[in-house]
Amino acid sequence: MAVRAVAEVNLAAIERNVARLISRLTPGTRLSAVVKANAYGHGAVAAARAALRGGASGLSVASAEEAAELRAAGIGAPVLVLGALSGEELPVALGARAELVAWDERFVAAVRSAAAAAKPPLAAPVRVHVKLDSGLGRLGTRDPERAMAVARAALEGAPALELAGAMTHFATADEDLEYVEHQLRAFIPFLAAVRVLAPGRVVGHAANSAATLRVAAAQFDMVRCGIAVYGSDPMNLDPAAHGLEPALSLRSYVAAVKPARRGESAGYGRRFVATRETVLATVPIGYGDGVDRGLSGNCDVLIGGRRYPLVGTVSMDNITVELGPDADVKVGQTVTLIGVDGGERQTAEEIARRTGTISYEVLCRISRRVPRRHHRDGAEP
Repeated sequence: MAVRAVAEVNLAAIERNVARLISRLTPGTRLSAVVKANAYGHGAVAAARAALRGGASGLSVASAEEAAELRAAGIGAPVLVLGALSGEELPVALGARAELVAWDERFVAAVRSAAAAAKPPLAAPVRVHVKLDSGLGRLGTRDPERAMAVARAALEGAPALELAGAMTHFATADEDLEYVEHQLRAFIPFLAAVRVLAPGRVVGHAANSAATLRVAAAQFDMVRCGIAVYGSDPMNLDPAAHGLEPALSLRSYVAAVKPARRGESAGYGRRFVATRETVLATVPIGYGDGVDRGLSGNCDVLIGGRRYPLVGTVSMDNITVELGPDADVKVGQTVTLIGVDGGERQTAEEIARRTGTISYEVLCRISRRVPRRHHRDGAEP
C-alpha cells in the first residue's frame, strides 16, 4: 500500500451495471445515472463518464454545485438537479445548464427571472420538471391541482422556460410494493394531464433503482438509478442476485503485529481484553475514513483470503484485528474491508446490516481523506 487506505473503483463495473439495467428497461426508456454525493462515494466525474459509456442518457445530482462540477470537467450530457435550490444556488445551476425540479409557482417565477437576468444570456430555455409528491412526503406538492398550476406556469414561462418533465419519487420500492401501487395511482393521472399541456415534450419519470428492478410499470420514459449503478443492491441484500457488480473496494494494510497476553487490552475503553494468548494487528483506517464506530467488535476484515474479527473500539485513525495465536500475517499485507480477497468477499450490504443501516450510507460515509483510485478491470482508466 502506497497510502494508509484507498477506495479502489472499477469503472468497467459501473459501465456493465448501467448496461445491465438498461437491458431490463422497456424499449425506448432512458436511464439517468444518479451521481449525487460524489457518486455515492465513488468519485462523481469518473463515475459519470463511466455511466455515460455504459449507455446512460443523462445524469442526476442533488445540488447546483454538483452540476457545476460535472460541467467544469467537460461533461455535456443532460444534468437534472433533483434537490431544492436557494436563490444563491439558482444562478450556479443555470450556469451549469442544468434541468431543474419545481413544485412551487414562486420558484418557477424565480427561475424565469434568473434566466432573463443571466449573463451571458442562456443559449437555451431552462428545462423544468414538475414534481408531484405521491406519497414520499418530502419535496413536491401533494395537491395535483397545485402541481398542474406549476406545470402551467412553466409552460407560460416560454421562451425562457420549457416544461420538460413530470416526476415523483417512491417511498417503499425496496420493500412495500403495495404502497408503490398507491403512489402510481396518484402519479399516472397527473402525468397524463401534464402531457396534454405539452404533447410529445414531457418526460415522465418515477423509478429509482429498486423500482427499476422490481416494478416494470414504473419505468415510463426514464428511470433514475443510483445505488444499482455502483453495483449495490437497493434492497440491501445481495447485488449478485440482480447481476450487479460492486464497483468499490475499500482497503488498508497491516501496519503492526504484536502479541497480546491474556488480560491485556487494546483500544479506547478497553472494550477488548484478551481471553487467551493471541496476536493482534493494527490497521491504519478508522472512523475518520468512514469506518463506523458501531463496527467496534462487530465486523470482520479480509487478509490473505481469510476473515479475521475487528476487535476493540474503532478509533479515528486505526482499528484492531485479532489474528489468533497461530496467525501467519505479516506487516504490509493488504486488509480488505469491502471487496474480494481470494475466496472471501465482504459487501457494503453486509457492513450495513451489522450497524442497522443501508449500503448507501456505508459508501457515502467513506471520507475524502481516502483517495479514490479509478481503474477498468485492474488496468489504468
